[in-house]
Amino acid sequence: TLRFHRPVCICPFTMCLQCLPILSAVYNTYLKYHFVSAFWKEVADDFFWKKPATGPMLQYNFDVTIGNIYVKCMEGAKTNMCYNVLDRLVRERNLGEKVAYYWEGNSPDHHMAITYSQLLSQVCRCANVLKKMDRVSIYLPMIPELVYTMLACARIGAVHSIVVIHTVFIIYGVYRGEKLINLKQIADEALEKCREIASSSVTKCLIVKHHALRTKSGAACNKLQTPWDSECDVWWEEVMRDSPEECEPEWLDAEDPLFILYTSGSTGKPKGVLHTVAGYLLYTSLTFKYVFDHHHDDVYWCTADIGWITGHSYITYGPLANGATSVLFEGIPVHPHVGRFWEIIEKYKVTKFYTAPTAIRLLMKYGREPLQKYDLSSLRILGTVGEPINPEAWQWYHEAVGKGRCPVVDTFWQTETVKHSYLTLNPHLIFQTFPFFGVEPTILNEHGEELEGEAEGYLVFRRPWPGIMRTVYRNHERFENSYFKKFPGFYVTGDGCRRDKDGYYWITGRTDDMLNVSGHLMSTAEVEAALTEHPAVAEAAVVSRPHKVKGECLYCFVSLKDSREFTHTLVEELKRLVREKIGPIATPDFIQNAPALPKTRSGKIMRRILRQIARNEKDLGDLSTLADPKVVEELFSQRCEAAA
Repeated sequence: TLRFHRPVCICPFTMCLQCLPILSAVYNTYLKYHFVSAFWKEVADDFFWKKPATGPMLQYNFDVTIGNIYVKCMEGAKTNMCYNVLDRLVRERNLGEKVAYYWEGNSPDHHMAITYSQLLSQVCRCANVLKKMDRVSIYLPMIPELVYTMLACARIGAVHSIVVIHTVFIIYGVYRGEKLINLKQIADEALEKCREIASSSVTKCLIVKHHALRTKSGAACNKLQTPWDSECDVWWEEVMRDSPEECEPEWLDAEDPLFILYTSGSTGKPKGVLHTVAGYLLYTSLTFKYVFDHHHDDVYWCTADIGWITGHSYITYGPLANGATSVLFEGIPVHPHVGRFWEIIEKYKVTKFYTAPTAIRLLMKYGREPLQKYDLSSLRILGTVGEPINPEAWQWYHEAVGKGRCPVVDTFWQTETVKHSYLTLNPHLIFQTFPFFGVEPTILNEHGEELEGEAEGYLVFRRPWPGIMRTVYRNHERFENSYFKKFPGFYVTGDGCRRDKDGYYWITGRTDDMLNVSGHLMSTAEVEAALTEHPAVAEAAVVSRPHKVKGECLYCFVSLKDSREFTHTLVEELKRLVREKIGPIATPDFIQNAPALPKTRSGKIMRRILRQIARNEKDLGDLSTLADPKVVEELFSQRCEAAA
């Protein structure tokens, strides 16, 4: 049988152009003959099932015109996520003494190694504190207790990260760089708002005292004085101290909810995306194994926050399902110095490094000098996630960080989909792509007609894979309207896409980010890529603004590299650069200096806010996912005068 062929992005590190047609043929053969239940059955055989499936491996309906949308994977099977990512490895594969996580705190002085046995013990103790079917909200930074809590929920069948809750896990306070943040106060305010809206069902708040606050001076701790609710608040250490280290897993149905994760809200009100046990287990484990070419001796590091789907999938569940050793990093890239990322890679001899283009562009500002102080020779694969990477950032990542020898795996996926498409880049093959096993993309025009050959339009998928979302929590109608109503029979990603003459897919950006200037449709991503080619520009975002003659015009926000000055000359250079790269029709009407861009906590640019700033609309609506509200005030103050 044709099984688990290595995809193009992880072919040997001396990848040459000649091997691409062979790999393409292999993948096409898989699509033709192996999109069958037998394939997923082989994947499932690697895991433990208390009860085997009684239904098909995968069944679904994507057509709203013939009935409700649904996806089911391994219906009738019973298993447990926590058992498969911990007990199975400790008891069946004897990996108990292997390091599961190297935790690196905000301060370089705070660090620890956690083995699989230690992780299992802590998870069981935490699970014994909870109750089966509890609904749990977790508000913790990137500390080991965050992983303990997630896996404890998975162990007993408690759905985590949900609005209506019984139990809250929060931390008393945390340092983010040099800034001390009172997270308990924030959580208390949120709970009070919940009580105002509806009767709160919160019965317990478990408070973690951060390691840094145990060692800092009393002055720092005094800043965090917040009211203590003796009816609800409990110290984590106290309840964990006497909790047993054994906890039998709850055997769950394959389609039982595992967690609910709210989308970042970059385009509107966040949606509660629901993922289920079996499908998520199969797909996160498989994508981690093959996208990152996992080997037993790897040290893997994903810099995302676990509160983001990337963190759920590729810090917690995916790596653990494969018995991987990961770095769990609490801090920020530039604290206490701009070489912190590179210092950690050297310290733990990281082999696979997965980060966001936003972080890459931030570190590009400081040049190559900080990298030269550290040994990065352990690196074998580099990855990017979260947004399309512009060529300049890719070039710097590939050459400065990877020394020209590490392939760059640029992955496209969504909170809703938990799947990858590969975008393997090299100087000759920019943004060439393969979808992962089970993913069958196609491109539609505005009328829902499939386009063949070279084409540009809406990126959709013909059928599901095990890890796709099942619904929007408590709003299945929104689920159907958002993803299936526009083109019945397809999952609509909301992204634009171009397929080239060789059959490769290029993601052009969100379809709601497409611009129509004088009848010419263009992608904001193309304009942003042109702007960031200028040596002074670190990051750019482009939105539309109404124009009396052209219908829409381009309003650009640019963040400059350190020591660069925003001048009229620079504005003209940028306009000329866009004109040369794309054409006169794409010449920006407005270019605004943006010391920072409005982003969600997961690092996504909130273009909705930028559009409102460009149009001078002061009513910004829901800003609950905005990481730093001060950015908005500054951008309004620096609006282009001609756009007033």
